[in-house]
Amino acid sequence: MRRLLSCGLLIVVSLTVAARDYIITDFGAKSDTTVLCTAVLQQCIDQCSANGGGRVVVPAGQYKIGSIVLHSNVNLHLELGATLYGSTDLQDYRRMTTSYKSLRTHTPTIQLIYADAVENVVIDGYGTIDGQGRVFPKLSWNDEGITRPHLLRFIQSRDIVIRDITLRNSGCWMQHYLACDRVRIDGIKVTNRNNYNNDALDLDGCHDVIVRGVIADSDDDGITLKSTSPRLCEDIAIENCIVSSHCNAVKLGTETNGGFRNISIRGIVVKPSEDQSTQFFGRPRGTSALSLEIVDGGLMENVSVDGMTIVGTESPIFVRLAHRGRGWTFNKSGADAFVAQSLEGGNEGATRSQKPDSIETVGQMRGLYINNVRARDCGNYGCSVTGLPDHPVEDVHISNISIHHNGSVTKRQLSDINKALRDEKAAEYPEATMWGPLPAKGFYVRHARSVHFDNVEVYTEQADARPDFVKEDVQ
Repeated sequence: MRRLLSCGLLIVVSLTVAARDYIITDFGAKSDTTVLCTAVLQQCIDQCSANGGGRVVVPAGQYKIGSIVLHSNVNLHLELGATLYGSTDLQDYRRMTTSYKSLRTHTPTIQLIYADAVENVVIDGYGTIDGQGRVFPKLSWNDEGITRPHLLRFIQSRDIVIRDITLRNSGCWMQHYLACDRVRIDGIKVTNRNNYNNDALDLDGCHDVIVRGVIADSDDDGITLKSTSPRLCEDIAIENCIVSSHCNAVKLGTETNGGFRNISIRGIVVKPSEDQSTQFFGRPRGTSALSLEIVDGGLMENVSVDGMTIVGTESPIFVRLAHRGRGWTFNKSGADAFVAQSLEGGNEGATRSQKPDSIETVGQMRGLYINNVRARDCGNYGCSVTGLPDHPVEDVHISNISIHHNGSVTKRQLSDINKALRDEKAAEYPEATMWGPLPAKGFYVRHARSVHFDNVEVYTEQADARPDFVKEDVQ
């Protein structure tokens, strides 16, 4: 036994000794935000990977960079007091293409930190990456990654760890992990409230992911799972996070082509942001705490939510099966023209003429378990579980729910509320507030099968004429 333990110790020591540190200041990087350090940082990353791996160390200081590309077996380590600032000049960003086939569009995109088909990559330390994304104006309906850079993007990569760092101020989505396997995101802090489409975290068609201990404050959606290709988000655990969002704090959707399976969400605190100085989307205290959506085909199956503490937000729980039908492939025409027009001066009128192909098949939702939710100081919209005629949401279990909200809906208002619900809004963008206040002050359930409620309590601050539950076309 002693020999085995000794051998194991020797192996660990030898690996530790072999891993080299590449300190960027030793290669000429300056702690000076008037000096661009992109080339120096990229040189360290390239050499580190070519020599078998190690740590690229950013010491305490302030460094300005444009686009950098990560390679396999590299640990980008930001020491306490270190900040990487994204350049505010679009010309300092490289346009990246990927070999990943299942993309909605292969238009080259820009991001501050990029990785494609890598493995064994770590970004850690107690430093900060600040994209300074406020300076990039929104020029069109869909210019994310075209004229507004992502801060961090991994595509078709494996064994990725993002730990302890602080991420701030992206030009659009903060982090996008597309078709990645075995991702660990642990103990990071995210603030993203300086531009449009400022999500905190987007997992897109990823497998085997753990998100733990994240503190996120975003203008757009907070922790978001997407499926913009036929690849499902699968086997994902999200736990012990604190999320503030003007939109949806925890969301599965909107893009759902593949869908979501085996998702566990536990121990989440949702609260309004302490900084309400800017708002691009959503509501001041948030649109929803939990949104589960299938609207572009795809399957949602075996989703477990256990333990949410919610303060604020207009609608605590929103479950929606609909048929927007947006596909994952684009018609090619217009992509190159859009990029060229967006990069020219005076491009405020640039538009993307690409439109995604449509999906004919309505998706499916089944096996949803929502338990132990405590919501306080919410809006009076109510919660909902809604499908479409002949396309019900199935096998939903909702238990141990306590909701306190403002109430105040009168009998006179109920007529207008019910009139608004005549429109199924099957093809519209799904949002918890899309119909206005619902006819139930607790849960409105329509086009559903096998929905089980147990121990649900609803309290209102003011008198409210609505019943706790309303069910239509429910079996």
